[in-house]
Amino acid sequence: MIVLKNVSLRRGTKVLLEDASVTLNPGEKVGLIGRNGAGKSSLFALLNGGLHEDSGEFSMPPHWRMAQVAQHMPETDQPAAQFVLDGDTRLAELSAQLQQAQAGGDGMRIAQLHADLQDAGLHDALPRAEALILGLGFTPEQLGRPVNSFSGGWRMRLQLARALMCPSDLLLLDEPTNHLDLDALVWLESWLQRYEGTLLLISHDREFLDAVTRVTLHIEHARLTRYGGNYSAFETLRAQQLELQQAAYAKQQDKIAHLQKFIDRFKAKATKAKQAQSRVKALERMEKIAPVLASADFTFEFREPDNLPNPMLAITDAAFGYRTEDGRETTILRGVSRSVLAGQRIGILGANGQGKSTLVKTVARAMAPLAGTLTEGKGLNIGYFAQQELDVLRAQDNPLEHMVRLARELGLQSTEAAREQELRNFLGSFNFSGDMVQQSVGTMSGGEKARLVLAMIVWQKPNLLLLDEPTNHLDLATREALAMALNEFEGTVMLVSHDRALLRSVCDEFWLVGRGKVEPFDGDLDDYQRYLLEESRRLRELTRAQAQSAAPADVAPRLSGAEQRKLEAARRQQQAAQTRPLKKELEKIEQRMAAIEPEKTGLEARLSTPLSPADIAEAGRRLKALGEELEQLEERWLELSEQLQALQLTL
Repeated sequence: MIVLKNVSLRRGTKVLLEDASVTLNPGEKVGLIGRNGAGKSSLFALLNGGLHEDSGEFSMPPHWRMAQVAQHMPETDQPAAQFVLDGDTRLAELSAQLQQAQAGGDGMRIAQLHADLQDAGLHDALPRAEALILGLGFTPEQLGRPVNSFSGGWRMRLQLARALMCPSDLLLLDEPTNHLDLDALVWLESWLQRYEGTLLLISHDREFLDAVTRVTLHIEHARLTRYGGNYSAFETLRAQQLELQQAAYAKQQDKIAHLQKFIDRFKAKATKAKQAQSRVKALERMEKIAPVLASADFTFEFREPDNLPNPMLAITDAAFGYRTEDGRETTILRGVSRSVLAGQRIGILGANGQGKSTLVKTVARAMAPLAGTLTEGKGLNIGYFAQQELDVLRAQDNPLEHMVRLARELGLQSTEAAREQELRNFLGSFNFSGDMVQQSVGTMSGGEKARLVLAMIVWQKPNLLLLDEPTNHLDLATREALAMALNEFEGTVMLVSHDRALLRSVCDEFWLVGRGKVEPFDGDLDDYQRYLLEESRRLRELTRAQAQSAAPADVAPRLSGAEQRKLEAARRQQQAAQTRPLKKELEKIEQRMAAIEPEKTGLEARLSTPLSPADIAEAGRRLKALGEELEQLEERWLELSEQLQALQLTL
């Protein structure tokens, strides 16, 4: 287990942890939360040996293997599959030992190492690496591509896959979903739920935390507090704790006032001096309860649009894609005919690479349609937040300079001094106050840059908001502020996001981008997750078919036909062993559900006939019990079905 006992941790003069004590048990999945700068990453650095405690005691089992995502951008020409495969440090270590044994001609050692390699999973190492890569959103064609050929975000996904490939007893993940689309996030969530080691997770995605973690560590004011339960349970417990603390504080203040009143009244009287002195000592000994300080949470609102054209936009028989410099066209979406109406809240769903960003960029005028027409409503004013929007900011300029330039572009007719003061006030509403308005953007955090981009969008008073992954760098408080602002926005919202809490709270309808089409999605986000599992299964089958015809070169040693058949048989046996109990439980559930339905139907029919009050009450109770049992069985059936699908993807 991991034990912190009265640990204090400092960086420079800043105290990050003070007298922190907590115990984490093997196999626990822990969410680490706190405001930006509270010390979450520093606690990770303590766990991985990057920092040492300034005082107190810290211990963890010395034999534990640790895995975490490397923060540097990988620079290598290795094929993607080989890069991830090398993340299995146990296999790499044994392979190196085998080479040494072969060089020395040590026959016994060579035989032992071959056995150790099989025990360490050499036989299925490549399929496991490929499953990780595909799960994180890559296509089968990309397995053999060199790492350097991918953009930064995709290379960080490969770093994540490499960390998951590493055998570990402790897994540290710091914002692992930042570079992921919703389909990859759902896959990662499922993978982490099956992870058997101890997990510490930093994330600003509340649904991700709720799905994966069962313990929450909260860092606030240099204090570390453990809560049993996921993030939603933490919020409830925290609210109750603060309410009790405030009540205890008020009660103590009354007691302090009473003691002080006695002291002030009688300290000069000889007959009461002893009693007054005892109350002074009681006051000094009293352990003061801190008041509950209201957090200065960030809030903002979108300005009222000048007009609301309806429809905002009409797309007729359009084709979306891109043109290369030599004029060649690549079509991603065809036959798109959709209308965007005033006040709509549209969530855009789709597996990675299906064309979500292409659709949004075309609507935002950043790309031209390849065919068809896009008819804009009169007075359409688009506010566009792109995934790469933070890169568009000028690193050398400060927030005030960005806003002054924007105001000039919009042609505002006001004096320079009045405009600057107005812009300073406006930036202050986005937490850019004091010297921050003069701070160069290049020195700011990702969250601060995202807030600046939001401020610039709000200033333009758009009536159509196009948001492509706006939450990547936002903490929980800012994400909630964004959700509140979007819900109060009077215009139209089109949103691409992997933050399901944001999608659920903002969107009232969904479009599905997939297989070259844009169509309404008749379902909620839970239905969409099941759709993604089906898509992943389809991709897995495609990969297997391609692997039979052309396996990636230079990734793993080829096996003989007999060895391959033996491994395939072992894999099938392993799959059968793991899926058999799930299938048996599924069968029992289906049998029970089949038995409940006739009884339920019979009770409903009976209640429609004249009955005595006692019979009505008894039938009603039984009907309610059957309904609750059926609901539980259906939930368990869905859970088991998803587990079966996940096993089929990984085995």
